[in-house]
Amino acid sequence: MTSSMIEGKRADSSRRRDRVLKALDAALRTGGDITVSGLARAARVDRSFLYRQRDLLERVHAAANTPVQEGRLAAVTRASLQADLANALERNMRLTAQVRQLEKRLSAQLGEQAWSESGLGTPPDIDQLQRRIAMLEQELAEKSGELEERTEELEAARAANRELTRAVNQPCAAAPTPEPNIG
Repeated sequence: MTSSMIEGKRADSSRRRDRVLKALDAALRTGGDITVSGLARAARVDRSFLYRQRDLLERVHAAANTPVQEGRLAAVTRASLQADLANALERNMRLTAQVRQLEKRLSAQLGEQAWSESGLGTPPDIDQLQRRIAMLEQELAEKSGELEERTEELEAARAANRELTRAVNQPCAAAPTPEPNIG
């Protein structure tokens, strides 16, 4: 009984192999897409069957990699190849322009960085520094005005103090000296 099962299994495997080979020949004649999935679908077998049969798998890969032959329709047309080439050239030009733009930006940034690090360039915040200088100059002028005003007040106070000190320290000639009281 086991021998009949083994024979049945071999016959089934042989029929599936034949279907795969016929599907492969048909794909080569018609120029169909040669892939493991496509051939398995056309031969009505599971993909795992093809992966278990190394010789069939090698034939599928070899057929997929063979160039277009006489009698086999090309899956890729000349027009599609030209369109692909035109698209690739256009993309190449866009990428080249983008690379140039990025190189210019990088060059400008590196140049600015080197210039500022060298100490030769003006500080990047020169406008802010100039506003600060103007503000400090105005503050200085106000303080100078206040200082002058207080100096004048101090000089006036000193003059008044000198007058009072002189008046207190000078004996008065018109004032009679009091007589001593005897008595």
